[in-house]
Amino acid sequence: MKLALACLSILASATAFVVPEVGRSSTIIRAEEETSAMAVPDVVSGRGELTVLADAANPLVKFWDPLNLAEADFYGGGEEYTIGFLRQSEIKHGRVAMAAFVGYCIQSNYHFPWKQTLAGDMHPSIDLSPEQQWDAVPANAKWQIFGVISALEVWDECGGGIMPHYTKGRQPGKYPSFQLFRDNIHFVLDLYDPFGFSKKMSAAQKEKRLVMEVNNGRLAMLGIFGFLVADKLPGAVPLLNGIAIPYDGDPMVPFQGQFSYFS
Repeated sequence: MKLALACLSILASATAFVVPEVGRSSTIIRAEEETSAMAVPDVVSGRGELTVLADAANPLVKFWDPLNLAEADFYGGGEEYTIGFLRQSEIKHGRVAMAAFVGYCIQSNYHFPWKQTLAGDMHPSIDLSPEQQWDAVPANAKWQIFGVISALEVWDECGGGIMPHYTKGRQPGKYPSFQLFRDNIHFVLDLYDPFGFSKKMSAAQKEKRLVMEVNNGRLAMLGIFGFLVADKLPGAVPLLNGIAIPYDGDPMVPFQGQFSYFS
C-alpha cells in the first residue's frame, strides 16, 4: 500500500505555489541537497519562483500546472494574491490530510480508555470503521470541534493581529503566534512550535522542511481518500481490500442523521 501511494504521489504532485516574504530572498532547498541551498533573488517571482520550488519538491515531475492556476487572477487580486491563496490552500489541506490519515490509523487500532462525554459515554469501539465512529460522536461534541476549528481559522485569516494576510506578503503556511491573545486574555501555547525548537534552525533548514511537509501532505491527501474510497466502494482500491470496512453512509456529510439543512 505504501509503495502504491508513493507512486501515486509522484504522478499527482502539483505545483508548489509559494510566495516569498516581502522584501526578502527565499532560500530553496533541493530534495537531493541536504547541506547546500540556492537563493532565489527577489526579481524571480511568480511562475519563475514556482518553477524553482516545484523542482525542489519533485525533481521528476517538476513544474506541473495543467489548469494554469498560476496564471489565474482570483477575485481580481493579481498574481501575488492568487499564488498566495493557492499555496496556503495546498499546505492547509496537506496538514489536515496528514492529521486525518494518522487519526484513521489510530482509530482503526486503538480504543481510547477515557470517557468521551460528561454523561459518561465511552468512545466508539474499534469494531466500527472510523467513519462509523465519527457518526457515533454526539452532535454537541461535533459542534465543539468545528467551533475550535473556526476560531483557529479566524485567527489565521486575521494574521494574529500582527501579521499580513497570506495573500499580501505573509509566507503561506506560516500560522500566526497567539502572543496578542496571551497579552490580552490568558496564556495559551502557540499552535506551531510552542516550545521554540525551530528558533535555532537556519532559513535553509526551514525551507527544506517546508518542502518535505508539502510532499508528505500530498501523499496524505491521496492516502486518506484511498481509505475513504475503499470503505465506500468495496473493491475500488484492491490493495486495501483486506483492511477496508464497508460504510454505507456518506463521508462528506459530517452530521449525518443528526443535522441537515435539507431535511
